[in-house]
Amino acid sequence: MKKIIYLLLILVLASFTTSKELITLSGKIINTENGKISIKGESFEKEITLNADGSFSENISIPYDGIYTLETNKNRSPIYLSKETKLSLIADDKAFNATLKYTGEGSIENQYIAKKSNITSQISDEELYKLNETEFLNKVTEIKNAILSLYHNTKFPNTDFKDKEVESIHYLVQKHLSFYKYSHGYHAHLKEFQVSDKFPKLDKKIDLDNDADFLFSNEYKELVLNKFYENIQGDGTSFFITAKDAIPKIKALKSQSIKNRLIQNSISDVSTENANYEKIYNDYISITNNTKLKDNLTVNYKNTKILENGNPSPKFDYENYKGGKTSLESLKGKYVYIDVWATWCGPCRKEIPFLQKVEVQYEGKNIEFVSISIDSMKDHEKWSKLVTEEQLGGIQLLADKEWDSKFIKDYGIQGIPRFILIDPNGNIVNSQAPKPSDTKLIDLLNSLQL
Repeated sequence: MKKIIYLLLILVLASFTTSKELITLSGKIINTENGKISIKGESFEKEITLNADGSFSENISIPYDGIYTLETNKNRSPIYLSKETKLSLIADDKAFNATLKYTGEGSIENQYIAKKSNITSQISDEELYKLNETEFLNKVTEIKNAILSLYHNTKFPNTDFKDKEVESIHYLVQKHLSFYKYSHGYHAHLKEFQVSDKFPKLDKKIDLDNDADFLFSNEYKELVLNKFYENIQGDGTSFFITAKDAIPKIKALKSQSIKNRLIQNSISDVSTENANYEKIYNDYISITNNTKLKDNLTVNYKNTKILENGNPSPKFDYENYKGGKTSLESLKGKYVYIDVWATWCGPCRKEIPFLQKVEVQYEGKNIEFVSISIDSMKDHEKWSKLVTEEQLGGIQLLADKEWDSKFIKDYGIQGIPRFILIDPNGNIVNSQAPKPSDTKLIDLLNSLQL
């Protein structure tokens, strides 16, 4: 008798813990370059390989009912999936939005989403936020009314979608109101821009920690993430958010989906830019329940560990402006100060005069100054011309694959300019060395007794 009760208990528990739903997705997408599409969601990704004619049919286990993203290598489109979904779609990747059609269970909701996207895309964010306050508010009202008209003229079979979409339209308006002050200042080139006293306030009744809404509404996601970062910034005078400030607020959230997304957005915090990267890593690991995200954090952590001072530096062997190639190995016996930059990078070019002064100051010393450009190969002439015109000194190199160049990836470089100092044995002195305009660089170089 006890065994029977125990077995029944296991079956009951299993029925509660099985959260994923199996849905059917099929169709035909022609003219894709790589013959693949992806369905992406929060803590979810499914890649589908198309048949030779572009057709496909898949049974997919989804973790939640809500908005996902359908991606080809050229296009992205929101797609609604629920446990009732038996959806078929057709599209031409060369004219994706114009040719996208849905049939089957879930088609009405997804045709609505496609039409809604067409309404919102009629004006770009830059054009919208450039408008003066009155014009902006009128345009947002016009967009909202067009979507409401579409909504009221659509007969939704899925009542859950219908109910949640009302809130999503409200979130769309609130998102634009929330973004306007800073976005208008940026796009209209108006420093310290402030909205008028009559500008609508954000709806204080909105719960910014709602897991279900985060999974359903892209507008809610944008609003939540924007307000989270804005609240940490306080008065908005700083655009930099430290992990130290963010982690306690992430921990305090109820929504696991929002926690995961914020950590995903902050995965680069686990880097040598943060002296306490190990603590940040452990905090993020303890907060997220996403296995793939934990794996990515761990890879980042291990790669960062390799870049600690004293460890062997990743290598490079890149084209030299003066001809041939130059490798890190060929510079052994000298300190090497590396500037990772690009011709299109304004902050990088601002450092050039300072770097030139440092090069002159340490001319004849046991140090080589190496500049590695991550310009694309199609901009080879532009890079070469600038080196000539600006009379750039040191060793001028061009990385082979831009951001995907091995040296760049090995150092986890996600922003430039970036400066690195390596010792005569090829070991890292500082993977986040001071920039040329910082007097700390001279202090560091002088301490080496070059």
